[in-house]
Amino acid sequence: MAGLHTLSETERAVASKLGDLNLDFDAMAVISNLFRASNAVRNHLERTVLAKSDLTWTAFVVLWVTWIWEPIETRQIAAEGGFSKATLSGVLTTLESRQLVTRTRSERDGRLVLVSLTPSGRRLMKRLFPAFNAQERHLARHIGDGDLGAAAQMLRALVQAAQSTP
Repeated sequence: MAGLHTLSETERAVASKLGDLNLDFDAMAVISNLFRASNAVRNHLERTVLAKSDLTWTAFVVLWVTWIWEPIETRQIAAEGGFSKATLSGVLTTLESRQLVTRTRSERDGRLVLVSLTPSGRRLMKRLFPAFNAQERHLARHIGDGDLGAAAQMLRALVQAAQSTP
């Protein structure tokens, strides 16, 4: 339970309050539960894995995106992570002060800033990510093994629909 009411209580209240409207309640349930699941998973991973390394979700996403794509421009990190460049700037300052990332000017275009992990940042991600993935497995265990691929594909379809809809 994330709020004052259980999921079942909330869904019953919504049906009671909005039942006379011509709405697609199944679509509403998919999207609202996706939002709830996303927040619950994020909070769980912050508590169980990231807090041990004194990382926020946003800091972890910055490290993850940089680890996968380094060197990477700051604007690309912001786009991949789905947060503002102002938020990214503050997170990068923190990660840089912890000697986990470095920022350098692009040799091609001095206006662009490239981010790379430091050796300490790479060691952290190599140590941290298996624990992160163990919690991903722990949470995903509630979806049958044969259904994981289909669940991932349905979520990809929602992401693609959201990205392509004006």
